[in-house]
Amino acid sequence: MDFEQIGYQIEGRVLTITLNRPERMNAFTGRMCDELIAAFDRADADDVVKAVVVTGAGRAFCAGADLERGGETWGKHTEYLAAQAAEERYIGDGGGRLTRRIYDFNKPVIAAINGPAVGVGLTMTLAMDMRLCVPNAKLGFVFAGRGILPEACSAWFLPRLVGVSQALEWCYSARVFRSEEALTAGLIRSLHAPEQLLPSAYALATEFVDNASAVSIAMIRHMMWRMLGAPHPIDAHEIDTAGIAALGKSNDAREGISAFLEKRTPNFSDRVSQNMPSFFPWWQDRAFRDL
Repeated sequence: MDFEQIGYQIEGRVLTITLNRPERMNAFTGRMCDELIAAFDRADADDVVKAVVVTGAGRAFCAGADLERGGETWGKHTEYLAAQAAEERYIGDGGGRLTRRIYDFNKPVIAAINGPAVGVGLTMTLAMDMRLCVPNAKLGFVFAGRGILPEACSAWFLPRLVGVSQALEWCYSARVFRSEEALTAGLIRSLHAPEQLLPSAYALATEFVDNASAVSIAMIRHMMWRMLGAPHPIDAHEIDTAGIAALGKSNDAREGISAFLEKRTPNFSDRVSQNMPSFFPWWQDRAFRDL
């Protein structure tokens, strides 16, 4: 896919995805949604990419869904699409398609929120691993104030990040709040002056890339996210046991131990595209019920 509404730039081992409709404050469209999903597909297949930073062009991160159609904005919302092998499955809202794709991603994802982020502009970040932001940025889960409801699977993500009471307060009130409040609630990792936002995000991404095996990171990312919904610690114990048995025999494990003993930086060679454990992925993407 040729990208028209996002930027896609790899420098070193870090990919920057930039929401790129600055004249519309990077408002979210169907085209942008498709491009973002395609970008994560491309990055997952590229072993050069070890981490992803998502940011916005201009003064905003994302002002939410593009509402230029006014009251007809949701009129053409598509509920069902044909999936691969002509098997129909529930696809639903664009934000949910995007956050599900990010949830299934195999590499760290950092949101560098450079300005206002409301509606889907904020919910799309909930599936990312951490959110950095500029001071005094306007944020909001404004859906109830528009007569709709939070999308992008945010009813699953948001309470897990900040607790159900805080999630409900923000969604019930539909108010716009500042990044300082989000920091206090734990939604935002840290605040940075505008000129330091991207350098701080890149420094964090580089720390991940330089110090850890890409295969280990992929496993850890899925273990942490997916265990949020597990009913018992035994579910984690099963994956721990299988993972240690598989990765313990890997080239990266041998290199990691050698580097530690020799007091040097490890040079990991295993690839996410080729060297994941045989049981990965251990989950099964669930088919949706008909509504």
